[in-house]
Amino acid sequence: MADTDPDELERRIARTRAELADTVDAIADRVSPKRVAERTVADVKTRAGQLVASVGDALGMTPRPAEPGDNPDRLWDDEAPGLAPVLIGVGAVLVIGAAVMLWRRRRRRV
Repeated sequence: MADTDPDELERRIARTRAELADTVDAIADRVSPKRVAERTVADVKTRAGQLVASVGDALGMTPRPAEPGDNPDRLWDDEAPGLAPVLIGVGAVLVIGAAVMLWRRRRRRV
């Protein structure tokens, strides 16, 4: 007979409404543009850090954070001497790759 007790039914309804409200609030918080942007920024920072670490490992360098008193012009002086040509080569490959992709995309449209 507890199933037909009006007071018990009202308590169940109130509890279900509260749970539903909490669920809707959690969903709204998760899909809000601000939260999505925060998660995206955190993900990009993590991936960028991993990329820097892997490039540093490939070049035989260990990344170190810049100190507040460091001279910006001298940050790379203590690193590997062949760094500039490597970076220029990587940049050139990226530019050429992007140009080829754009050229192919334009050819498909015509």
